[in-house]
Amino acid sequence: MRAKDIRAKADTEPITMLTAYDAPTAAVVDEAGIDVILVGDSVGNTQLGHDSTLPVTVDEMASHTAAVARGADDALVVADMPFLSFGVSTEASIENAGRMLKDADADAVKLECGPHTVELTERLTDLGIPTMAHLGLTPQRENETGLFRQGTDAEGAREILDLARAHEEAGAFSLVLEHVPANLASEVTRELEIPTIGIGAGPECDGQVLVVDEVLGLSERTAPFSKAWGDVRGEMQQAIEGYRDDVESGAFPADEHSHYESELEDVY
Repeated sequence: MRAKDIRAKADTEPITMLTAYDAPTAAVVDEAGIDVILVGDSVGNTQLGHDSTLPVTVDEMASHTAAVARGADDALVVADMPFLSFGVSTEASIENAGRMLKDADADAVKLECGPHTVELTERLTDLGIPTMAHLGLTPQRENETGLFRQGTDAEGAREILDLARAHEEAGAFSLVLEHVPANLASEVTRELEIPTIGIGAGPECDGQVLVVDEVLGLSERTAPFSKAWGDVRGEMQQAIEGYRDDVESGAFPADEHSHYESELEDVY
């Protein structure tokens, strides 16, 4: 799967996208036929124990992206660019984004966007770095906006629509819309030729993305716009408690889990 294949899906067939942060999960997601795997900076919350995405580093993103790329054969692998890895200077932004493709084997990068990323999107695209834009709730700006629904008034909605058009013109191959009113997402989708991928943005986007931990039922909490299709946390808890009980009772390891070498009998 390439960025052009995702772009071609606009108005044709739904795009499926999930996060993954390691090779085994990426392999399962890929085998399930998911179109796009996002190596999200949500790794800070889901895997690294942070309260936000802000502490995640370029090195951490490159490491997790490389692991995902090794696990996925068919899905488009998109690396999230972490806080302050872009936008400070054009040179550093290009170097950091390029590293995700050159060193970590990503197929594309994603930017949490604003007016400051329009020119950067064009520059990255010109250099052959496919770029996915992201508007609406952008968690890297949580200290400014909070983690609340965006585009809820006319001014905010117009700003999102204008920025969406600008990033399309700059060369973005797709656009994530996070936690915005469904009718705004519908209008953005109608206005753009590139596909929109929603998360908490209603059913009329060209595709949907969720955090894999929430889909699996691994998270303690699920976002109001998300859904759990499994109970992996419960399964893990049950298995771990079973292991503990068997070790404490002496049931494990049993004879079938052990090997005895007859030649060693005379040693002791």
